[in-house]
Amino acid sequence: MTAAIFIEWATLISLVLLGLALLVSLVRIVIGPTLSDRVLALDLLTVVAMGFVGAIAVRTGLWLYLDIAIALALLGFLATVALARYVLLRGSRNDIVTEER
Repeated sequence: MTAAIFIEWATLISLVLLGLALLVSLVRIVIGPTLSDRVLALDLLTVVAMGFVGAIAVRTGLWLYLDIAIALALLGFLATVALARYVLLRGSRNDIVTEER
């Protein structure tokens, strides 16, 4: 087995597994019982998507895809911070409403 065939099979297997992980995280986003579950699933979705883009970069040999993965990581981080801030503010508003009653 040559190195090229090994890399081809390894990237194919990793793309299939990462595709399954993307589907599982999408299911968790849709049926997540709480907002926190959905935020964690969204974070998982961005990490798995970064792995997917990285595997495609290795498979095709186009290293430009790694720049896309870096941009995706930044976007995922900012989305997680924004959603965490939203959850924090929503929780403090609920505390104020319950204190007024």
